[in-house]
Amino acid sequence: MTGARILVVEDDAELRGQLLRGLAEEGFRPEGTATGAELLERVKRAGPDALIVDIGLPDADGRDLCLALRAGGVQAPVLFLTARDSLAERLSGFDAGGDDYVTKPFAFTELVARLQALLRRAGADGASEVAGVRLDPLAHSASVDGRSVPLTPTEFRLLACLLGRPDEAVRRRELVRAGWPHGAMVRENTLDAYVARLRRKLRQLEARLAIATVHGVGYKLE
Repeated sequence: MTGARILVVEDDAELRGQLLRGLAEEGFRPEGTATGAELLERVKRAGPDALIVDIGLPDADGRDLCLALRAGGVQAPVLFLTARDSLAERLSGFDAGGDDYVTKPFAFTELVARLQALLRRAGADGASEVAGVRLDPLAHSASVDGRSVPLTPTEFRLLACLLGRPDEAVRRRELVRAGWPHGAMVRENTLDAYVARLRRKLRQLEARLAIATVHGVGYKLE
């Protein structure tokens, strides 16, 4: 899908420049930035067709950024770049809403092929809020109408998972995968305790949604 607008988020200026030049030569319309804050601002102004996101950014974890985008309704495909290739790292990227994963160093031709495949499968893009709730992956907070509450990293990931699937029952095991590292032993009452904390914080924000229990399944926002 040539002509597609691609946002490259990479703090290594040399690598970012190489990607921008190479993507332009392939017929894409690439733009580059070095920080998560700028990523969020650019997506807000005009949603890209796809994003290439380095996980290790100076101001945020790329996976948290992806979680915030998905929670805000952005469905543009995300291709993660990382120097780490463990199974746990790859799984955490997919659980955060990433669509594919390329490990540095990589062959540019492979990256282009993966990007084109993602674009062929892509759905609608564009940012939105869910019932006025917005997540900030830089401050790890949730806000409604200017009011905000801080979130722990686990609370952030759990709420992002629920916001990304409004009106849909999310199974307990999916929430555990979203909230905790791969292989972590999480008791059932631990998840319930975190959900109770999120319920209190949503009430603090006077949010127009609440977390409902779906008995025998998990939780949903409604």
